[in-house]
Amino acid sequence: MNPEVDTFLKRAKKWHEEMGALRHILLNTPLIEEIKWRMPCYTLNTKNVVMIAGFKDYCALSFFKGALLKDPKGILRKPGENTQSGRLIRFTSVQEINDLEPVLAAYLAEAMAIEKAGLKVDTSKHTERDYPEELQNMLDANPALNAAFEGLTPGRKRAYVMHIAAAKQSKTRVARIEKYVPRMLDGKGMHDCTCGLSKRMPNCDGSHKQLQEQ
Repeated sequence: MNPEVDTFLKRAKKWHEEMGALRHILLNTPLIEEIKWRMPCYTLNTKNVVMIAGFKDYCALSFFKGALLKDPKGILRKPGENTQSGRLIRFTSVQEINDLEPVLAAYLAEAMAIEKAGLKVDTSKHTERDYPEELQNMLDANPALNAAFEGLTPGRKRAYVMHIAAAKQSKTRVARIEKYVPRMLDGKGMHDCTCGLSKRMPNCDGSHKQLQEQ
């Protein structure tokens, strides 16, 4: 058990019990519990497998490579229309989770087997948005991030896409995405003020440097 997840659940305004029930199931697997992108994430050999997320109308168990799962119960859903990799299962009550516990255990076992085998989702199919592959994969796997990113203004999204795509190496593109995830989740653009001191709101005029000098 990761104490950071304890803190996350205590601060959760909705779906506290439901996310706790999902966590109980996940803790009975070999997956390692972490906090990534402000949400509980469960990894295998440092690779992301599944995460817990809470939304306005439901909470979810989101599989990073859900597209590879067989889904015999037909319960997996795409987080977004253009999602290629990630799949999620939605819940609105603890009873739903308890009823599906054996099924969830089977899906988790399959997801771990997929990761151990090193299988990858074919993401070569481009979408109309034509986001960098690394960004699209991140949005696919993280429904909260996907919703936040799609809620940005076209100009803010375009700035992120251009900055990420400009990197020549994949690892650099991933690093750029991870750097800006907190801003994206807060609905901020790359150049938006985050300290509230700027006189050119919402843009940043460098006033945050006053805080560093104090």
